[in-house]
Amino acid sequence: MDPEQALAAFRWRLDPETLREEATDPEELRVVRDGLTAKLGTALDNRSRARLLSLRSVASRILGDLDDALADGRLAVTYAEATAELRRTALARARLAQVLRWRGEHAEADRLFAEANSPELPDRLRAALHEHAGRSCVDQGRLIEACHHFERALDLRQGGDAELIARTGVALDAVRERAAAGGFGPWPRDRDVMRGGERAPAPTFDEELELWGYADVDGNLVIDHRYAEVQAFREGMAWVRRPEASRWALIDTSGAALIEANNGYRAVRSFSDGLAWVSMDGKANWMAVDPTNMVKIPPGFEDVRPFRGGLAAVRRGGWGAVDRTGQLVVPTRYHGFPTALADGRYVDGFTEEGLAVVELAGRRGVVDRTGRVVVEPAYRALVIHPVAFLVGDGGGRWGALDRRGELLIDPVHPSRAEVVAEIDQLLADTSPVL
Repeated sequence: MDPEQALAAFRWRLDPETLREEATDPEELRVVRDGLTAKLGTALDNRSRARLLSLRSVASRILGDLDDALADGRLAVTYAEATAELRRTALARARLAQVLRWRGEHAEADRLFAEANSPELPDRLRAALHEHAGRSCVDQGRLIEACHHFERALDLRQGGDAELIARTGVALDAVRERAAAGGFGPWPRDRDVMRGGERAPAPTFDEELELWGYADVDGNLVIDHRYAEVQAFREGMAWVRRPEASRWALIDTSGAALIEANNGYRAVRSFSDGLAWVSMDGKANWMAVDPTNMVKIPPGFEDVRPFRGGLAAVRRGGWGAVDRTGQLVVPTRYHGFPTALADGRYVDGFTEEGLAVVELAGRRGVVDRTGRVVVEPAYRALVIHPVAFLVGDGGGRWGALDRRGELLIDPVHPSRAEVVAEIDQLLADTSPVL
């Protein structure tokens, strides 16, 4: 059997005390690892090397060769990030996180689990990421946080994964025993904290002064109530406006000014990807500046959206997209960027994996981060699913396209939910190997 298929077919025993996988036949697993090594010898592209290295990392980890697993895991992440593919990068990060967890390096492991777990991934993979992040929390005595992860994993699979339910039962038994011995541990962290950041001060309003300031997570005032308007902190910066001023200033989390109000910005947008859109007249002619107030993209846009993954939707006559240098990547020929996701969310412009829904004359299609048209604007409704595109005819009938834009499911279903269910059946034999 192909070593990748053989590894996917393994069924691990979960140690009830350590919550680590164990191989029932280590020699067989060594044979699989040797097979992965042989395939690596002929793998030349980043996608293949990322996949094979991270799978070999899994085998080495379970065999107890943690140094080898760590080296493979880190190199796999480098190759995966070079592909800019969301699912491939998430898998490589999660497999590296597993190695770090086994080595007791939980801070980096938790950061990688948090970075990997995007809402744009398939539910099956997201559930696995939550399950393994929960086990890392059990190791640390963060038992409330662990339970939150296990609950989320079960919710994502909606009772449709018997193996996940069984493994979660083993993990919850471990939680119960540890809680009885030492309590449930600290309160859960949020995703930003796990990714290595600090929780930014939040806007707070003084009704007596009728002014805004900022408070820390405990409710303590850290920046005085002195502003007529404020925005939330993004990337450690926030735009604020004093009562006597008509222009906005930029401050850091200590309240120190980074950009003074006398620069003349009547309208501002929050920072993202290191840039913020600003307008001198408050209506149009938007330009992008960095935190030092250097103009990175000259004025000239009627409307703009935040940068996501290095791209931002912009309007100049029609809608298009620019990169962080101001280079037009998607021509401004579209009537909108109505990017809808299968979980009901909308994003401004591009998804994390670099796809956007565009509208032209009432019809919708898809473009990628290079400006390539993946799906011609031919559908009344189009929604991005983690592995497909859901398309509707406007009359209540839904089908699906694959990621090449080819027909996957005929548009005969009366609801999107039925299409998603059929896609899940097509994926029923796949299971993420972590």
